[in-house]
Amino acid sequence: MKIAIAGTGYVGLVTGICLAEIGHEVVCVDKNQKKIELLKLGIPPFYENGLEGLLKKNHNILFTSDFKTAYKEAEIIFIAVETPENVDGSANLTYVYEVSNEITENLQSDCSIVLKSTVPVGTSDEVERFMKKNVSNNINIEVLSNPEFLSQGTAIRDTMEASRIIIGANSQEAANLLKQIYAPFNRPFVITSRTSAEMIKYASNDFLALKISFINDIANLCELVGADIGEVTHGMSFDDRIGTKFLNAGIGYGGSCFPKDTKSLHWLSKDRGYELRTVRAAIEVNELQKTRLIQKAKKQFSSFNGIKVTVLGLTFKPGTDDLREAPSINNIDILLGEGAIVEVYDPVGMDNVKKIYSNKVTYAKTPEIALQDSEVCFIFTEWDQIKQIEPSQFKKLMKSPNVYDGRNCYRRSDMIDSGINYNSIGRP
Repeated sequence: MKIAIAGTGYVGLVTGICLAEIGHEVVCVDKNQKKIELLKLGIPPFYENGLEGLLKKNHNILFTSDFKTAYKEAEIIFIAVETPENVDGSANLTYVYEVSNEITENLQSDCSIVLKSTVPVGTSDEVERFMKKNVSNNINIEVLSNPEFLSQGTAIRDTMEASRIIIGANSQEAANLLKQIYAPFNRPFVITSRTSAEMIKYASNDFLALKISFINDIANLCELVGADIGEVTHGMSFDDRIGTKFLNAGIGYGGSCFPKDTKSLHWLSKDRGYELRTVRAAIEVNELQKTRLIQKAKKQFSSFNGIKVTVLGLTFKPGTDDLREAPSINNIDILLGEGAIVEVYDPVGMDNVKKIYSNKVTYAKTPEIALQDSEVCFIFTEWDQIKQIEPSQFKKLMKSPNVYDGRNCYRRSDMIDSGINYNSIGRP
């Protein structure tokens, strides 16, 4: 089937390459010509495991900035553009409506439009009304909601082996079309109304964010009462109603989804005269959690002025180069503001960090180089390259072995036995 995808960001590009992989003819459209030229060479604009290999071997996908031709010939169009956060926490739908307008101006036959972008509940209805009002030639348009559930670092697998494919449609015919497109994946389908599909996306992400903030709250209390959060979560995990996932205590969630989606759903609830108090609490806990290590360190260092500080791990999670809402950024800002000499290491996120800090920090090629002569080390991302550092190396390389581990990468006893002043999350 001939498919056009508006947007070559994270969702659009991953969706496009996976649909091409199962035999569809895919055209990805983006106004950013520089990005299009890189994609034509098989170079993705962001890091995602397995993506570059698929781009270079697949011949069913094309990249263009000529949206007129792409939309004119498409049998179905996916909208996968950004919906950034407004100042008040609501979702900005400017790009969604820009693309919707471009589509209506160039369609020449009936078409199904699939909203892949994460949008507020009710947006599919509004976009369909907008497009039907502006389309010409009596062309029939039907909008579907098809939310994504991709985790950065495992996005290819999450698409090809999805736990479920949600299809929000107002007609069985439209739902069947999407089922036909996705059929080769052989995954479970859940057919709902469009508004329910949109709510499933937010409810799913916000529940996971709630789980993270809850366990971080419990971890903070564990420190005060002398319990070990690792032992606590291990005991909890045997209850299959709770499970094992998203129970790793740390310095909070980041990325492009959880922060934005919690704020957006909270804003929507208040806009409708109701407050999601649990979601509000998750947001508040997460914001405080991001700088918890700094607060711990301040009990030992009244000021970081003139102190060399090593930061290991910059991206919001392993497997991605994404720095959006990454706790490392909040902490580096504080450290620089207090006059610290900051040296950083991350296996894939360094180029993006340079765009933020330029020469304000020093960039190390290895964790060991970053640790040399440092007085404080903060660990913000649990990359394998970081977890594989032997405890003895901290003692050997650092001027003063003070380690603040925001991802509980090490056994506390191993670090203490190596002569390290070791601080982690939720462990006495």
